Amino acid sequence: MEWDKTIEGFRSYLLLERSLSPNSIEAYLCDVQKLKAFVDIEQLDKKPDEIEIKHLEDFVFWINRLGLGASSQARIISGVKAFYKYLLMTDAIMDNPAEILETPRLKRKIPDVLHYEEIRQIIEAIDLSHPQGTRNRAIIETLYACGLRVSELTNLRLTNVFFKAGFIKVIGKNNKERIVPIGEAALKHIDYYVKTIRRHQKIHKESSDILFLNRRGKKLTRVMIFLVIKELVQIAGIEKTVSPHTFRHSFATHLIEGGADLKAVQDMLGHESITTTEIYTHLDSDFLRETIMMFHPRNQREQRDDDEI
Repeated sequence: MEWDKTIEGFRSYLLLERSLSPNSIEAYLCDVQKLKAFVDIEQLDKKPDEIEIKHLEDFVFWINRLGLGASSQARIISGVKAFYKYLLMTDAIMDNPAEILETPRLKRKIPDVLHYEEIRQIIEAIDLSHPQGTRNRAIIETLYACGLRVSELTNLRLTNVFFKAGFIKVIGKNNKERIVPIGEAALKHIDYYVKTIRRHQKIHKESSDILFLNRRGKKLTRVMIFLVIKELVQIAGIEKTVSPHTFRHSFATHLIEGGADLKAVQDMLGHESITTTEIYTHLDSDFLRETIMMFHPRNQREQRDDDEI
């Protein structure tokens, strides 16, 4: 079993069976090529089916010595594991040596969050005397009201805004649709933007149903949204690093701090796993203690007993 031929077979599997994008395929192959390079440099004289767990552990130590960060190491190990799963699935090996290979623990980074007062300051920094100001107010209101990803915002369609029902239909990752409630404030500013600005634009045919448009009547780019927010944050005098995603973080955090159900927040954010949503539970200890004292059944019972005494 030669390395190059086996890696090429892995490429075909990722393309035909997994239907991965070219970038994803190259990333997986690059991970396996690093393992091959390690075997060559250390002169192990081992073919893919001759690699054992001790060799993989030495490989992990090797990439660690290269100075790669924990996330980069985890990415490489994930690619190697996928490679050996492929070999096991195709009966090229009888046992998977990567099955028990440990991945470095990644520190879960708590995202920056804006306080409500900071969001209000950003909104007040918008110059409503210009047509773009009216549009930008609707954009900020929508980001914060619905917790959208920036790509979901730029692709939001006018026909997917249901004003009377009070929700929007969002096309998220992997073209998965979800329904997200939207507050009256955001709807009011969207409606005002549509009636006073968008309606009077010459709209490009391909963007006829896109909600938020640039001056030329075309869909806004992600970069443009970043630039709009960056300028508003500077005008507002906020020192934090703020991006469109910051409003998504703030949306989720404020909901959970207000007592929203974690599963409901997961659905609104479009997270596949609830563990992703759990990052927004970085609440202060006083709030957590108050929540436990108020809602835990044992605490409620003790409180009733004290009242009876």
